[in-house]
Amino acid sequence: MLSFSKKKSTVLALMTAVMVMLAGCGTGNQAAAPDKNASQTTEQTQGSAAPSSEESYTIKHAMGETTIKGTPKRVVVLATQGVETVLALGVKPVGAVSSFTGNDFYPHVKGELEGVKVVGTESQPNLEAIAALKPDLILGLKFRQEKIYSQLSAIAPTVFAEQPRGDWKENFTLFAEAMNKKAEGEKVIADWDKRVADFKEKAGDKLKTKVSLVRFMPGKTRIYYKDTFAGVILEQLGFARPDAQNKPDFADDVTKERIPDMDGDIMFYYVYETGDNKASELEKEWTNDPLWKNLNVVKNNKVFKVDDVTWNTSGGVKSANLMLDDLEKFFLTK
Repeated sequence: MLSFSKKKSTVLALMTAVMVMLAGCGTGNQAAAPDKNASQTTEQTQGSAAPSSEESYTIKHAMGETTIKGTPKRVVVLATQGVETVLALGVKPVGAVSSFTGNDFYPHVKGELEGVKVVGTESQPNLEAIAALKPDLILGLKFRQEKIYSQLSAIAPTVFAEQPRGDWKENFTLFAEAMNKKAEGEKVIADWDKRVADFKEKAGDKLKTKVSLVRFMPGKTRIYYKDTFAGVILEQLGFARPDAQNKPDFADDVTKERIPDMDGDIMFYYVYETGDNKASELEKEWTNDPLWKNLNVVKNNKVFKVDDVTWNTSGGVKSANLMLDDLEKFFLTK
């Protein structure tokens, strides 16, 4: 028969052994259970089309391919069209080119660019000013800056669109993807497409109106066709064009003998003034010419002067929406 002390020791030993076994079983269950948070993180990463803020991604563009790490935060924009893109995506660039008509930004975006460094013009960017800003992304145009692409690429990853004219949505999408903001870009495009669809539905038979586009510039006058900023938008909206302007081309510099080709049911013209008043003088000269006054669109008082910046020169998403604002006033409220 065991003594009391021996019984007590035996009981304590048994209890200790049971506690160790239970603890071991508990630890095994925790190790085998999946980490719910980790699983969710993995699923979110695999299901996301856009790279994370730290991943590298490669963009194909007019000059080849460029690899970018993470979401750029210090963006320099060398295209006025691109300035509108980054602003529409909620990003203020650290540097941007000025307008074509001065040393400042265009009025319709100036308020959003307070504190942004001017880094030259589209035709002549300032490389030293760009480098001093230490950008992590540069957006530009092959059409304007092809010769300095290698120098820009030495400063920061650089992505070029081919050229500024034509469908602004193509360059917008490229720049949005370069900024790692594909989803945000798709939302902006979807909003635009909805505006276009709503306009077409409300305009109805008014879309049969033949719309003429004319531009006065220092020393030259142009008729604008379908492969222009305004021409593309008119086509997206479904408007007709005069037979003489219904071409898949850019524009023609014309003499006064071509004034009859400017006729249409309605004409919108814009004046590219650089400060020396030359374009405005040309506008006055042509609009007082007998051939101009003999146009049916003139006789019917359907000629309207519109903003050159938002109908042509700047050429981005904000300009597109402002142009559509104008068209809504002309066609949906009159």
